[in-house]
Amino acid sequence: MLRRELYGVTLFVVILGSFPLLLLSLGYNFTLAEPKLQKFRSYSEMLDFLNRSYTSSPYDHTGIGGIWLNSRTFAALEDSASTQTIDFSKTNIQVEGVDEADIVKSDGKYIYLASNNSVLIVKAYPPQEAEILSRIKLNGSIVGIFVKENKLMVFVVEYPEIICCSETRIISKTEMKIYNIEDRVEPILEENISVDGYYLNSRMILDHVYILTTFPALIEDEKVQLPSITRENKSEIIMSTNIYYSSVEDCNHFFIMVTSVNLQTSELIHETFLLGSTTCIYVSQSSIYLAIPKYEKNMQKTEIHRIRVEKGEIIYEASGEVLGYVLNQFSMDEHKGYFRIATTISSVGGIFEQAVSINNVYVLSPNLTLLGELEGLAPGERIYSARFMGDRCYLVTFKKVDPLFVISLENPAKPEILGKLKIPGYSNYLHPYDENHLIGIGKETVESEDGDFAWYQGVKISLFNISDLVNPMEISKFEIGDRGTDSPILWDHKALLFSKENNLLAIPVLIAEIDEAKYPNGVPLNAYGDYVWQGLYIFNITNADIILRGGITHLEDDIDLINSGYYFYSEYSVKRSLYIGDVLYTISDKKIKMNVLTTLEEINELELQ
Repeated sequence: MLRRELYGVTLFVVILGSFPLLLLSLGYNFTLAEPKLQKFRSYSEMLDFLNRSYTSSPYDHTGIGGIWLNSRTFAALEDSASTQTIDFSKTNIQVEGVDEADIVKSDGKYIYLASNNSVLIVKAYPPQEAEILSRIKLNGSIVGIFVKENKLMVFVVEYPEIICCSETRIISKTEMKIYNIEDRVEPILEENISVDGYYLNSRMILDHVYILTTFPALIEDEKVQLPSITRENKSEIIMSTNIYYSSVEDCNHFFIMVTSVNLQTSELIHETFLLGSTTCIYVSQSSIYLAIPKYEKNMQKTEIHRIRVEKGEIIYEASGEVLGYVLNQFSMDEHKGYFRIATTISSVGGIFEQAVSINNVYVLSPNLTLLGELEGLAPGERIYSARFMGDRCYLVTFKKVDPLFVISLENPAKPEILGKLKIPGYSNYLHPYDENHLIGIGKETVESEDGDFAWYQGVKISLFNISDLVNPMEISKFEIGDRGTDSPILWDHKALLFSKENNLLAIPVLIAEIDEAKYPNGVPLNAYGDYVWQGLYIFNITNADIILRGGITHLEDDIDLINSGYYFYSEYSVKRSLYIGDVLYTISDKKIKMNVLTTLEEINELELQ
């Protein structure tokens, strides 16, 4: 266990069974706090709090900088109702019943696509009758949409044009536009809600959409600009006495506004929190968890705040803290009232001569106090992916090989390692196939001959048998391309199309291949391939094997690939895929293709001019 009170500057490695645990002694006492949010009593109290924080910080807070935007947190298709009984796919979401915004949606008959500052409504089924029904043109960047029955919600971010040395600060705004799409040919704008700040994330639970926006808390001329929310041209400035804040001072403060909107009634509720820079969130059917990175005496921590959401209500409930930083939303989970979180602690310079990292799994009680812990996993490595499945946690860490850890959380007070598997490569994303099998998608690697590291190669899909928790096995794998091959699934889980019932797994890929003729003396391990193909790879996947069915591309020729060098972009790049009935749809900014799901025979295509 990582001790909370440590003395001297020492590095210890302890062996528990066959698993090494790392103990770090940092030369000072360190204790976990139990932060608690409260509300300001006055504007002057808020100003004093911010002045104290910024005065004690080595950073300059006179500018807009410091905003952490994570485009990888957007996601997924909703579980919307359909009057048809035909089967259709819903994009990958983390929690059943908790939808995530995405650039593509489908309700089994229509496809809704955000592309090039417009939202297109496309009649998609039957495929022979595919056509664009309407196009909603918008000002700003569309970061996601939701569809629920006859309602369409669009998130639009207006990024400011910053003029150097301007005395007027221009604030970004996030607009939430709600359309009535009962007539798909003529959508009607019913609500336009605008909130100061950048779009952070959103979720939809039943009829309620919860939107999180972030707004920098800046002091200019001893004044703090407070965020506002605008509806029907009526603006409401958030009063300081209505703002929750953490008593822990931070070098970066942001107003986080949580807004709920009922898509059917347009009822609006909001709460505002003054916190550090929220890097990611986890949302269950009843709670929103905010993860805030903190740094204390060169030690990394994550402050966690739980907000209960129920029928649109937004109620702050509890706060807690753990060591380390969080990779993404899949590093967090709620199960049977307990909150579980996987973190990495890294130290670079100053404390040790070399960079050191360890990984941890914590279980917090319903009031977010520490209940169980498993610390010191995989010294020198960091977490590349995590997945919580019931009473189990699966972690992938990496430096030279990919240890897949199987961790039991059956006793929340005593997490324990059950088994692990070491193989070349790593998985950026883990997806459950069933209770006994796990899919990993990442990169293949080859160990370097000159150093203690490995060179990543092409994209790798692995199938793990986890029925024997002590001895997990990789029973099948498929490698795509050479070094330089990439796929958005490595950072964006919504790019995955998976259906166990159809033995279907599909991902967009950009394939690079090495021309060995260019290397007469042998191909170096760090050599990149040349781009040769972009599109959707479709696999047949069972509980025993992964077999490539084929690929679908929207590119007419390879001239863009040949001239792309180390960077490739095309409006014909396939971004998403879905199926309706027995039809597979591939979607780029410029085209939708329709193919037979089983044979991949082309049926139709629709240009999105």
